[in-house]
Amino acid sequence: MPRPRTTGKAGKPTFRYEAVGLVRSPFKTPEEIPVERNADPRGFDDVRGKLVIDPACARGLKDIDGFSHLFVLFAFHRAGEAKLLSRPPFDTEPRGVFASRSPRRPNALGLTIVKLESRRGRVLHVSGLDMIDGTPILDIKPYTDRDRRRGARTGWLARYRRRAAGRGRKGAA
Repeated sequence: MPRPRTTGKAGKPTFRYEAVGLVRSPFKTPEEIPVERNADPRGFDDVRGKLVIDPACARGLKDIDGFSHLFVLFAFHRAGEAKLLSRPPFDTEPRGVFASRSPRRPNALGLTIVKLESRRGRVLHVSGLDMIDGTPILDIKPYTDRDRRRGARTGWLARYRRRAAGRGRKGAA
């Protein structure tokens, strides 16, 4: 698999990537993804789907079965024009794109963590899916204990997470 690299405008490096697979998701459009889940600590835990890996990359799945969670790097292929400032749906003020999970990014790249439920050949059955059907997968990496950071802060999101956690306890059956 070649790694094409050229020099773009003003001498900046430019990269091109090919998808290693596609997401199969219950969400068919960006509008179907529930916005309130982003502020909820449980997020998308119960959303199941598949990562279907291209046959040419299937050998790269060797030994993935031993990991419980995976990082998935993907393309926001239907995000629209990039915006450096945007207002998250559950917030009242604009935030910088690099301080948010907005899909309208300068390079339209997304990163998420999914739970690996099972593998059948080149198909990974996962939960925690927050991508739409047909999303191009650019890379997959295992989530390991080295990825946990003690004392990590969540910036402006902290107050929304606390509020969502409080609602969850009050409404629990």
